[in-house]
Amino acid sequence: MSSDTDLIKLYSSRILALAADIPHTTRLAHPDATVKRRSPLCGSTVTVDVVLKDGKIADYAQDVKACALGQAAAAVVGHAVIGCDRAQIEAALEALKAMLKSDGPTPPAPFDGLEVLRPAREYKNRHASILLSLEATAQAVAEAEQAHCA
Repeated sequence: MSSDTDLIKLYSSRILALAADIPHTTRLAHPDATVKRRSPLCGSTVTVDVVLKDGKIADYAQDVKACALGQAAAAVVGHAVIGCDRAQIEAALEALKAMLKSDGPTPPAPFDGLEVLRPAREYKNRHASILLSLEATAQAVAEAEQAHCA
């Protein structure tokens, strides 16, 4: 079992700085898709709005109600997501899962800032909150693509 000291180290100054600097927090007036994801374990929620243009995220918003780790992940995602396509989002999500579950490689650029969350791999109860932003974004992009095709 991890000690309280380890848990305090987990909430590093970098993670806390990211949590305090989440970009794109004003909801979009006319998104192509909106997705809300919730972690049943901790109750964290992330709602994502996306607008696609030519298959890439042209506009993005997120409403994040999560722990500092979930907020830090949302900050990294928010800083990196504009201009990304579905394949990049899904690759980042799969890499983040692997990084947390099996100490896999850092997610590829532009999501390599998620490396700051590597120490959270020891705290499985925090993984769902960390994954919420990318999960919601991946789902929103998929739904926006379907809406564009309909």
